[in-house]
Amino acid sequence: MGEANLLNQTTSVTYIRLRGLSVNQKVQMAVFAMFLTFYVLTLIGNILIVITIIYDCRLHTPMYFFLSNLSFIDVCHSTVTVPKMLTDTWSEEKLISFENCVTQMFFLHLFACTEIFLLTIMAYDRYIAICKPLQYMTVMKWKVCVLLAVALWTGGTIHSTSLTSLTIKLPYCGPDETDSFFCDVPQVIKLACTDTHIIEILIISNSGLISVVCFVVLVVSYAVILVSLRQQISEGRRKALSTCAAYLTVVTLFLGHCIFIYSRPSTSLLEDKVVSVFFTAVTPLLNPIIYTLRNEDMKNALNKFMGRLEGRGKK
Repeated sequence: MGEANLLNQTTSVTYIRLRGLSVNQKVQMAVFAMFLTFYVLTLIGNILIVITIIYDCRLHTPMYFFLSNLSFIDVCHSTVTVPKMLTDTWSEEKLISFENCVTQMFFLHLFACTEIFLLTIMAYDRYIAICKPLQYMTVMKWKVCVLLAVALWTGGTIHSTSLTSLTIKLPYCGPDETDSFFCDVPQVIKLACTDTHIIEILIISNSGLISVVCFVVLVVSYAVILVSLRQQISEGRRKALSTCAAYLTVVTLFLGHCIFIYSRPSTSLLEDKVVSVFFTAVTPLLNPIIYTLRNEDMKNALNKFMGRLEGRGKK
């Protein structure tokens, strides 16, 4: 109720027009087909990962506990933006209410920031498992894993709340159109009828700093892991390298977007849309592909689970 009153006091803009990815009807239909395919595969892949990890007792380890969290976040992350974008391909005006725009921004940053923290924790988990294997079960106890999960969700909530609060406190009296296919803080604050220089600095110092610091921590962590792998036997080294390569791929794709968008002043660039497409639709789809195709334990568990489903279907 209080947030609604605040919105009414600070804005006369009730709807925001999203330009989308293209104004060409044929291109929009192609975009619809592509994004719908990506979204359906994202849901199927990530939900299968979560169910398989819950189903297979052999995957009840810290690594797969965090992986199930990642899959859950990817489902939520893509659902925040993709369904609206799919609906807009059939609409000429592509309108979103200001309240829904704010809600979309909140959950977008909640899931994005939570995933950044989760990727950092997963790097720490791999560091302990590879560099200090004898201490792994002592350090990564279930109690610790649960506390880390609570901490990363709490951190994401605090980050998202702070950015959303800064955004809705600005006065909005026009314009009401943004060159994007979803609501994000850098694009929305440009619609404010006041100077947003200070807000942009706060965004860079918040989202940009989190992205850069976590990226540096992740790169250093994996560098230490790779150095440690030189001392291990070939079979163990190959399996660990496969895991690290998968994590580094996810980290580069995901954090690359965050650094590109939030570590500079907000300006409309064609590259922003391309990068945002990977951020909202492609990366959540690549995660299950990367983790299942490069992980023998996950593939075996998934095959076993699918075989059990087929067996029940025949009965």
